[in-house]
Amino acid sequence: MGSIDKPMSIIDHLNELRRRLIIILSVLVVASIACFTYAKQILATLTLGRTLIYIRPSDAFMAQIRLAVTAGLVVSMPIVLYHFLAFLVPALSKREKRIIIGSAFLMFLLFIAGLCFGWYVVFPIAMNFFASFSSEQLVATYNVSDYVSFATGLLLSFGLVFQLPIMFWVLGALSIVSARFLRASRKYALVLILIISALITPPDVVSQVMMAIPMLLLYELGILLVALTERGRRKRNKAATGVDN
Repeated sequence: MGSIDKPMSIIDHLNELRRRLIIILSVLVVASIACFTYAKQILATLTLGRTLIYIRPSDAFMAQIRLAVTAGLVVSMPIVLYHFLAFLVPALSKREKRIIIGSAFLMFLLFIAGLCFGWYVVFPIAMNFFASFSSEQLVATYNVSDYVSFATGLLLSFGLVFQLPIMFWVLGALSIVSARFLRASRKYALVLILIISALITPPDVVSQVMMAIPMLLLYELGILLVALTERGRRKRNKAATGVDN
């Protein structure tokens, strides 16, 4: 981006945004192509020993494309965050830059943590729950397209949901929200969490409940992070002015 001391026009900002979006898309395409070469291995891991079928001629191919794009997104996430911050950070103060850069690193770690939680905890429970309805007359046979859509949608949803504490921490550090406000909004947050769980997870009660529970815990963690941020701010203010705000 241009010099921090030299103001940029709206056209300059738009050109810079376009340049970085082109870089992000290019990296995503390259990463997806690279991941496509391992799509069969990824699918074999994702099936957990299950035998899948496909009905339409294009189902298997499109499922591998979806896997490649999803894996490419995960692999390119650090670069995506870097260019997002490189566009945003020059317009911020030094304190805000430290907050944003620190939050970006934690965002990536929490995204990976969300994927792992979804894969190792939620996905097996959900699949075992659905398999419990099979019988001699009702055999569980999964279409590869539906199976991949379910798995990738579930895992990415958890990766995104695990960003909640960092979002609260950033908003609290920038004095946009307070721990008191978040505590007072718990009942509204509960309703919103249930709605979000229904929207971003596959249409089944098990996935929605497994999404809602960690979201509630992450909401409480977000409150704790905001409270700690406010405590640190009060200590800095008291040290600077001698008055406890």
